Amino acid sequence: MRDPLVVAFTVDLEPDCPPYLRGFRGIEQGTPALLDLLAAENVPATFFTTGEVAARYPETVRRLIRDGHELACHGMTHRSFALLDPDTARSEIKESAAILRRFAPVTSFRAPYLQFPPAYVKVLEENAFTLDSSQARYKLAYYRDRTPSRITRVPASVTSSVLRLPRVVRTAYLSALSSPVVLFVHPWEFVDLRRERLRLDCRFKTGDIALRCVRDVLRSYARRGARFVRMDALCNHPTR
Repeated sequence: MRDPLVVAFTVDLEPDCPPYLRGFRGIEQGTPALLDLLAAENVPATFFTTGEVAARYPETVRRLIRDGHELACHGMTHRSFALLDPDTARSEIKESAAILRRFAPVTSFRAPYLQFPPAYVKVLEENAFTLDSSQARYKLAYYRDRTPSRITRVPASVTSSVLRLPRVVRTAYLSALSSPVVLFVHPWEFVDLRRERLRLDCRFKTGDIALRCVRDVLRSYARRGARFVRMDALCNHPTR
């Protein structure tokens, strides 16, 4: 008998569509709606949260923890680690970890934009992280990076906009993924950004329709008998 498909639903809790927009409408409007949906569907999630968001919106962080979700790290300011020198990168990780760990134990990390130079993996080890999700199966860098590490590295399976594609296309795409399936979204996707001056993949089908798409995806996996897990449950899980 085949093992059930393992699905990790993750959220990058960050400012609105960086670097194109400013503000936190996603945190203020999108996150409560998403948390309500996850509660209704009984799906645990992992929230990769910037230190800046945690400092600005502590009640949001407290709610997601109360709801049983995993609090994880997404850097301090959502700057790309690919553009940071080693000292600044180390400071971003150390400062954000300290802020987040005032709320709960934090052992999972994801770099903004899924851009994380291999040389910085050791900084995660130094700061007591045990899992990294800064890679992506749909990016060539994932297949080139063979950096040895004590940290479990679990890549994202698809980019977030895939969840907003037309159902027939989305279903075919997601059905082809293998365990562990790591999905991710951003709270700003649940704010209507269709009239903003953004790339098409950032603005199409945003708002309430994006929330309905996520609900459809979660229910589709549930019908297939998938097991939903937080990222911290994937430590030592084989991913290649």
